[in-house]
Amino acid sequence: MQVQDRDEPLRSRKAGNTMSKTPAKKSVPAAEAPTGDRLQKILAQAGIASRRKAEEIILEGRVQVNGTTVTELGTRADATKDHIRVDGKLLHGPEQQRYYMLNKPRGYVTTLDDPQKRPTVMQLMTPKHGPHGDSVRLYPVGRLDYLSEGLLLMTNDGALANSLSKAAAGVEKTYLVKVAGNPTPEMIDQIRRGIMIDRGRLDEVRAGRRDRILTAPAKVELVRGGDNPWYELTLTEGRNRQLRKMFEEIGHHVEKIRRIGYGALRLDVPPGEFRELTPGEVQALDRAAKGKKVVPKKNLPEFAKLKAPVKAKPKFGARKQFSSKSSPSRRSS
Repeated sequence: MQVQDRDEPLRSRKAGNTMSKTPAKKSVPAAEAPTGDRLQKILAQAGIASRRKAEEIILEGRVQVNGTTVTELGTRADATKDHIRVDGKLLHGPEQQRYYMLNKPRGYVTTLDDPQKRPTVMQLMTPKHGPHGDSVRLYPVGRLDYLSEGLLLMTNDGALANSLSKAAAGVEKTYLVKVAGNPTPEMIDQIRRGIMIDRGRLDEVRAGRRDRILTAPAKVELVRGGDNPWYELTLTEGRNRQLRKMFEEIGHHVEKIRRIGYGALRLDVPPGEFRELTPGEVQALDRAAKGKKVVPKKNLPEFAKLKAPVKAKPKFGARKQFSSKSSPSRRSS
C-alpha cells in the first residue's frame, strides 16, 4: 500500500499561492538620455565664440539646428549629424586644436581686449587657420603682467588651458627675476619656505582688512650677483603679481621678470615671436596638467639665458685739460 506524503499537497498549494500572488513583471523602456553636446559647447569648439558668448548668440535666436531656430540654453545636438547654422552660415565641425609658444615682450597686456587701448598679446599673433579655412580663436594660458616678459602659451584647447591653470596640478613655472638691492640669505630662505603675501590685487581690501595668504614653497637660486642680482625662481602656483609681492615682503623691489619655463617647455623664440608646439611638447603639457612628472631639456636655449653684462665702453676723444702754465699762449690781436 502506497503512503501519500501529506506535505506534498501543502507544498503544492503554497507554491501555487506564491505564483498566483506574484505579479508578472512588465518590461518598462528606460528613459532615453539626451544625446550629443550642448549647443554652446559645439559653437565654442567650432571657434565661433567663447561658451559664454555662444550662450548670448543662442538667446538672440541666431542659431538654427536642422532648420529650426533654437533659443533655449542646454539644447543638445550632434555636430557630426545635425546641420547647425549661425547667422545662416553652416558649421563644419570643431576647429583644429592649436598650441603656440609666444615670447611676450614688456609693454603688452595678456588679454584679448584692453579698455585702456594698450597693446595686447593678440596683436602679436597673426591669424591662424583651421582645417576649413576659418580663423582659430586663441586664448592665453595664465597671465604675465604688463611689465613682465617671456614664455606665454596660446591655445584654443580650453580643457588643457583650464587643467594647466589649476593650482592643484602643481605645474612648475620658472622665472628669471632681477631685484633691487641685495637680499640676505635669511630673506631668500623665507621665500623658499613660503611667505605671507596679500591675496588678490594690490589695491584690494576685503571686509576692511588685508587678506593674507601663505605662498607655496619655491625653488630659488642666485644666477648673477652684484648690486642688482638676478635669481631663478620656480613656482607651482600663479597668484596675481606673486613674484613682486614676495620680494616686497622682504623689502626689495622687483625690476624685471622673465618667464623662461612652463612645465617641460623652455623659452626658445625671440621677443615678440612665436612658434607652434610639437605633438611631443603638447603631450608633455598634458602630462604636467595631470600632475605627472616632466623633465625639461638640460641645455637651456639662448632666450632662456641671461645675456652677458654689457661692459662700459672707454670714452674716446676726450679733450686734454691744460694747466694755466702749460696752456699755449694766444696770439695778440
